[in-house]
Amino acid sequence: MDITQLSGVSSDYLNTFAKKEALVPGDDDSFSAALSTAMKSVDETNDLQNTAESEEVRFALGEAENPHDLLIAETKANVALQYTVAVRDKLIDGYKEIMQMSI
Repeated sequence: MDITQLSGVSSDYLNTFAKKEALVPGDDDSFSAALSTAMKSVDETNDLQNTAESEEVRFALGEAENPHDLLIAETKANVALQYTVAVRDKLIDGYKEIMQMSI
């Protein structure tokens, strides 16, 4: 998967997921491992989105001591969402390609 085309995505974040998604060639469970990793990525993205939302509420209520916490949480959530959408798009493209193959 070529991840160099993603704009605004932190390389540290991508390296973390790239290490998690590294699969051993010839492994019988490679598809299930890839699917499991993708689902974990979606869960982590959801957690980051929820954290950003709670920071927004804290900021709106005046409970936040530092507005930078809000910016950091929203940036992390945005990067995670961009990555998750890119992975989803690649999976959909792969599915479409497989469906177009003739038997």
